Amino acid sequence: MSHLERIRRPADLRGLSIPELEVLTKEIRDFLVNAVSRTGGHMGPNLGVVELTVALHRVFDSPRDRIVFDTGHQAYVHKLLTGRQDFENLRRRGGLSGYPSRTESDHDVVENSHASTALSWADGIAKANQVRGFTGRSVVAVIGDGALTGGMAWEALNNIAEGQDRSVVIVVNDNGRSYAPTIGGLARHLDALRTAPHYEKVLDWGKRTLQRSGPPGRMAFDALHGMKKGLKDVIAPQGLFEGLGIKYVGPIDGHDIAELEVALRRAKAFGGPVIVHAITEKGRGYTPAETDVVDRFHAVGVIHPETGLPVAPSRFGWTSVFAEEIVEIGRRRSDVVALTAAMLAPVGLAPFAEEFPDRVFDVGIAEQHAVTSAAGMAFAGLHPVIALYATFLNRGYDQLLMDVALHRAGVTFVLDRSGLTGDDGASHNGMWDMALLRTVPGLRLAAPRDEATLRAELREAVAVEDAPTVVRYPKGALPEALPALGRHGSVDVLARHAGSPRVLVVGVGVMTHTAVEVATGLDAQGIGATVVDPRWVLPVSADLVDLAGQHDLVVTVEDGLVTAGVGSALRDALAAAGNDVPVRSHGIPARFLEHASRGELVEEFHLRGQDIARETAAAVAALPPSASRSDGAPAVGQHAVRPGPDAQPGR
Repeated sequence: MSHLERIRRPADLRGLSIPELEVLTKEIRDFLVNAVSRTGGHMGPNLGVVELTVALHRVFDSPRDRIVFDTGHQAYVHKLLTGRQDFENLRRRGGLSGYPSRTESDHDVVENSHASTALSWADGIAKANQVRGFTGRSVVAVIGDGALTGGMAWEALNNIAEGQDRSVVIVVNDNGRSYAPTIGGLARHLDALRTAPHYEKVLDWGKRTLQRSGPPGRMAFDALHGMKKGLKDVIAPQGLFEGLGIKYVGPIDGHDIAELEVALRRAKAFGGPVIVHAITEKGRGYTPAETDVVDRFHAVGVIHPETGLPVAPSRFGWTSVFAEEIVEIGRRRSDVVALTAAMLAPVGLAPFAEEFPDRVFDVGIAEQHAVTSAAGMAFAGLHPVIALYATFLNRGYDQLLMDVALHRAGVTFVLDRSGLTGDDGASHNGMWDMALLRTVPGLRLAAPRDEATLRAELREAVAVEDAPTVVRYPKGALPEALPALGRHGSVDVLARHAGSPRVLVVGVGVMTHTAVEVATGLDAQGIGATVVDPRWVLPVSADLVDLAGQHDLVVTVEDGLVTAGVGSALRDALAAAGNDVPVRSHGIPARFLEHASRGELVEEFHLRGQDIARETAAAVAALPPSASRSDGAPAVGQHAVRPGPDAQPGR
C-alpha cells in the first residue's frame, strides 16, 4: 500500500517523516496526472500546491481550523488528504466536484469558484469565532497572486488588519500566474518580494562603496541610511502588508515542506493576521506543464498523460470565430480596443493582442474595474470590447448598469461560455446573463446561432455607439450552419410547416437548432409551426411581437433562466401590445445546478426537441377552439417573410 492510500484524514500525515512526505508528494503528483488525464480538470494549479497543501494539513487541524481556498480549483490535493481518493468520475454527475463541496466533506468551506473571495470568507469566519467565544481556532485563506488583483481581496485585507486579536493566516500562493502571467502593480510588488533574499547582499555592497569613498562621516551615514530605506521599499517591500498591520513571513519556498511548516507554525502561533508568502511553480513535476509557456496546463480535457496532448482534438469553436472576427474588426477600426479579466487566451483575445498589443488591456481578476474603465474609454472616443466568461459578468453588473448604461456608453460585452457549461458546476454555468441584462435600460443583446450570425452580430454590436451591446455564445464546438429562409423585419425565419393551429417557435442563440427540431416534431402531428431567430433578443423587437400576434401559440426555447428570461420578456411585450396570445417558455430553472454534462442537464430540464414538441402538442390540444386561426388566412411565410440583409439591432 502506498503512502497516499494510507491517508484517510489529515491527522494521518503527522506521523510521516520528511523523507516519507517527499515520497507522498511524488505519489500525489503521479495520481493527479493519471486521474485528471482521464477525466479532464484543473491540473496545473494542483500540481503546484502539493507540498503547500500537505504542510497546511500537518500544521492546522481541519475542520476545527478552517481552510478556505480561492478560487478552489487547486483543492484536488486537499480532497485527496481528506479522504476523497476516488477520482474516477471527477467533474461528472455522481462524482467529485472540481471545486470544494460541502456535500462531500466537512473540510470544505467555499463552493463558489469565483476568485478573490477567500479573504472575505476568512474575515467573516474569524469574526464569528470571536463572537461565539471559540478560542484557539485559526482561519486559513489560500489565495493566489492572480486573485489578489481583485479589488474585493483588498477590501477584505483592510478589514482583516483591524482584527489584531483574530487568527487569520493568509497564504499567498505565488506562482506568478492566473491563467496567464499575473499583471499590474501587485505583480511587480510580488516580484520585488521574491528578490528579498538579495537585500542584505545589496546593503553590503552599499557599505563597501561608502567605505571606499573615505570615512563615513555624517553625510555618508545619512546616505547609507537613505539607501537602506529605499532598498527596503524597492527590494523588500513587505511594508505594504506590514503597514496595514498584517505580519509578513516570507518569501518561502512553496515546495519545501520543512520550510513551509516552520513558517506556518510561526504564523499560527502569532495569533493575529499574518501573510505567509509561498513561491510555487504551476504544473510542477509534469514535464508537459513545466514546458508550456501559455497557461501551465491550467485546465485540460482528456489527454494522453505521457505527452499532454488531447485524446480528441478540439473542433473549431465559438471562441475561435470571435478571435478571428475581432481581429478583422480591429484592422478596419483603430478605435476598437479589447479588455479582459486575466483570461486573455481563454476568451480568444490572444490573436488580437499579438496584432494590436497597444490596444489590449488585461486588468487582472477585476471585472468591476474593467467595466468602468471601459466606460471611461468610450467617453474618451474609443469603442471597448470586453470579453468575459458569462458567469463573471455578474461581478460587474452594478458598473454595467450605473457607469455604462446610465451614461449611454458604446461598450460591447462578449460573453463566452453562456448557458449550460455543466462540468464546472454551479458557479460556472453562464445562465444568469439574459435575466440580469433584461433589467438594464437601453442594453441590446444578441444571441448568434452559428458562425455566420456570430460574425455578423459582432459587427453590428461594435457599430452601436450610444448604448451597451452584448453578444453571447456557448462553450464548445460550433453547430452546423442554419441559414434563414427569409426575414420578417429584423427577425430571421428558419423553418415553416403548414398546418393548424399555428405555433411560433422562438429559438434563442444555439437553441434555435432545438427549435427547428420542435417544429419538425409538431409537423409530424399536423400542427403548423414557424421557427424564428430574433437575432437581437433584448429588447424584444416590434417585429417579433407582430409575428407572434399572427399565431395561436408562442413557444420560446432558451439556455438562460426561464424565470425573467427572453420568453418572459416576450410575454410582457405582447401584453403591453394588447395581445393575449399564450406564451410557453422553456429554459433553465432558477436554481444552482450540480455538475453534470450539458447533455445530461438538457435532458433533465426537458430541453430536448422531442420533449418540447410533446409538451407543445399537449398545449395545442388544450387551446380553446376559437383560438385556432384555421379560417383560411394565408400562412405567415406567404405574406410576412422577405429576404433581406443582416438587420441592425433595434434602436
